[in-house]
Parts: sequence; structure tokens; C-alpha cells
Amino acid sequence: MRHLLQPRTLYWGSLAAAGSALACWPRLALWKASHLPLPYLLFSIFICSIVLWSFVFAWHTPYTRRPIFAAKFSPKLFSITTAIGIVLAGVSKVWLDPQMRAVFPEDYPADLIHWLAEVLFVFGLGQLFLTFAPCDWLMRLCRNQTITMALTASFGASVMAMKLQPHAGEISTPIFACILAGRFLGGLLAVFFYLRGGMALAWWWAFIFELRLLPEVLPGGH
Repeated sequence: MRHLLQPRTLYWGSLAAAGSALACWPRLALWKASHLPLPYLLFSIFICSIVLWSFVFAWHTPYTRRPIFAAKFSPKLFSITTAIGIVLAGVSKVWLDPQMRAVFPEDYPADLIHWLAEVLFVFGLGQLFLTFAPCDWLMRLCRNQTITMALTASFGASVMAMKLQPHAGEISTPIFACILAGRFLGGLLAVFFYLRGGMALAWWWAFIFELRLLPEVLPGGH
């Protein structure tokens, strides 16, 4: 806990949390279904993100022996990340997105502005909540990368299961299982890239995946 309570950790955690709140601003501003004031939502994200980012700045380097922001990584690792991202994005677009879009149409951008807002949200909060913070918290508890990867991926799959549960009757069991398996695999890869290449590589992986929806929101897209 001594790493978590250091003033330096709180300082960097607060700065990063401010960045997360700013990154989430566009999506929250476009969230028409929300009944809460935008300043309240942004402040909530800021406060919660301080805790999550503090996990990252306190425990990532001491327990993984790797930097949070890698200055560079091997071209081979970058190529593998890109290739896997393209393949899984293609599989998701063909097999899973049609099912998810039918149940959660609001999760899919209607235009380029919404797509950009979604990408910023993923960068600012999505990966922090599902990958960075739980990974570093679990690394401190388990001290084992294999177990950490499996548990972090399971956490992401559990969050997806809770989201899908109210709509279980609208999704066939095989599709339900495929969505959870895909979320688990995606989470596993996200943690692997995070541990090998830091946030930059994990963000690149997420960006490649989000690119699958870009052609649909460009002028003339379908």
C-alpha cells in the first residue's frame, strides 16, 4: 500500500483522471438518454478515475517490472498486435456486431462525431476500467502474470455478461456464448499487449478494433 499512498501517485492519478474526464466529455454530451447533468457525470468519472489511475501508477512498474508508457517496442510485436487486431475486428464485424447492434443499437455510432467520441471514451475510461486498473491491482495480489491475465479477462467477460443478462431472451445461447468468449479473448489480448508494450500498444490494439466501424460512419459509408 505504500506505493498507493505516495503523493506522487495521487498527483499523477489526478492528472490522468482529468484527462479521462475530458476524453469522456464528448460521449457524455452526446448521451441523450441520460437524465443526469453533464457536470455531475464528468465529476463522477474524475473522482472514480483518480482511484483507478492510482492503481496503475502505484503498482504497474513495481510488480510487472515494465514501464507504463513504453518508449518503443519491437516492430515484430507491433505487427503481431496490428494483425491480430485486424483479424478479430473482421470477425466481430461479420459475426458478432449484427447481433449486438440488434440488442444495443445505441452502442454503435451513427456518424463520425459519435465514432470519435466512442474512441475517446475507450481510450479515456474503457481500457482503464476493464484492463489497466484491474490488471495492476491483480498483479499486486497475485504476483503472477498468467493468473492476472486470466482474471482480468474474466472480469471483462463478467461485465459483458451482466450487460447481456437482461436481454438473454433476445440472443440465442450460442451467440451469447460467442460474445462472452470473444470478450474474454479480447480482454486476454488487451492485457497481454499492455504487459508487453504498455499503454501505447494497448491503445493501438483498441484503436484497430474500433476502426471496423469507421467505414460505416464516413460519408457514403454503409
